[in-house]
Amino acid sequence: MAKIAKRVAKSREGIDRNKAYGLDEAVKMLKERATAKFDETFEIAMNLGVDPRHADQMVRGVVNLPNGTGRTVRVAVFAKGDKADEARAAGADIVGAEDLVETVQKGTIEFDRCIATPDMMPLVGRLGKVLGPRGMMPNPKVGTVTADVAAAVKASKGGAVEFRVEKAGIVHAGVGKASFDAKAIEENIRAFADAVTKAKPAGAKGNYLKKASLSTTMGPGLRLDLSSLTAAS
Repeated sequence: MAKIAKRVAKSREGIDRNKAYGLDEAVKMLKERATAKFDETFEIAMNLGVDPRHADQMVRGVVNLPNGTGRTVRVAVFAKGDKADEARAAGADIVGAEDLVETVQKGTIEFDRCIATPDMMPLVGRLGKVLGPRGMMPNPKVGTVTADVAAAVKASKGGAVEFRVEKAGIVHAGVGKASFDAKAIEENIRAFADAVTKAKPAGAKGNYLKKASLSTTMGPGLRLDLSSLTAAS
């Protein structure tokens, strides 16, 4: 415990908790402090002026990060016939229909993201209680219910990040790895911020982007200057 505490204390050296950092400065500082033995993930959290309990204030969408996420995404596709073949050719890790539904119902979920063709949704709908709480239920609004399964698989593998506001009005996501160069991380963050900004719901009143913070898996969190996000995006 003492060793961990010492590392945490060192990572916080030179950080002003009352300062809102520009994006480029925040990325640089966090990269310098990402000293874990694994490739840490950069994570952004944005506090929005919405109450997702109201349907007209829900924020949800998907964004293709220009430099990918840096993580391997396992993709499952619910499809039959030619569409199943297209999904396999595009690189899907798991493809199935009734058999895959049965597997998931039994609690075996060996994928990070799932896609379904529209004709499969009556079957996939049975998995709402299993996939819903995990944020994995296919949805046409974020492109995971589609006839173009090949494009959806490639997008998921290539850096597509789905986001959805939580009860407290916070939306967050992993936006790259510490091994990325600073420019790539900044480009990903700006793309994410831009997507969240464009997803502003009709029911949102007043200040939409309230605050944002950036951190790495094992590092401290830095408050971001919103102007460095909105101006860039």
